[in-house]
Amino acid sequence: MGLQIAYHLLNLAVLVLVCAIAFKGINGAFGNTSKAKRKKTLLVLFLVLWQAYIFALGQTDILNSFELPPRFVILLILPAFLFTGIFIYKNRNNSWLRQIPKSWLVYMQGFRIIVETLFVFAAARGILHPNVTIEGYNYDIIIGITAPIVAFLAFGKKVISEKTVIAWNYLGLLVLASVIFVFLTTTFFPGLYGSTSDLMPMEFTNYPYTLIAGFLMPVAVFMHILSIVQLNYLFETDEQVKEPVKSV
Repeated sequence: MGLQIAYHLLNLAVLVLVCAIAFKGINGAFGNTSKAKRKKTLLVLFLVLWQAYIFALGQTDILNSFELPPRFVILLILPAFLFTGIFIYKNRNNSWLRQIPKSWLVYMQGFRIIVETLFVFAAARGILHPNVTIEGYNYDIIIGITAPIVAFLAFGKKVISEKTVIAWNYLGLLVLASVIFVFLTTTFFPGLYGSTSDLMPMEFTNYPYTLIAGFLMPVAVFMHILSIVQLNYLFETDEQVKEPVKSV
């Protein structure tokens, strides 16, 4: 019960952080207008509906199958990734990106320290396989630990460049890709790890553990990509401002 409460609290904290980041951008771009209120309302509504969707799936037996194709990938991960791609592509040049402090998107990734810590406790309870924790082949906690360091050095002390932050974001995406690979192979191809009997527990397909694939991991991906787009956008616009005006 305590582990479930921890997941609920982490989920709530991440929701609050996502809203804080989004509201900062919206308020900066649109001020106290009806358009800003409408956008914030739509954001909250979307998050509530997505949370309800994750909860509904976790309360049924739909995900309780390890047959191919992987249901939790199709029903949770794929829709979240599609939304991320479409949303960021459509908003890649919008002014609200400038309004979000660049450091926030990096500091945000620190929540992964808690995620990976909970993974260890979940594995000890038999809810996750040890392969998908830091005791196995999951090194995502490194990104969580380095997030505040990178943010502080880049935007606080300014001793590392923003291009380094972009590279760090790409590294974070690669690490997340490796985590997804470990989850999938441990679940569907355990023979890769020398065992066909030590399988992923089915309980991880139940709520609140569905939050891992349905919300927490997609948020990490979203923040990485948004940070990359933001830094590239600001770099390009700053370069355009620096260009001398040609006389006619």
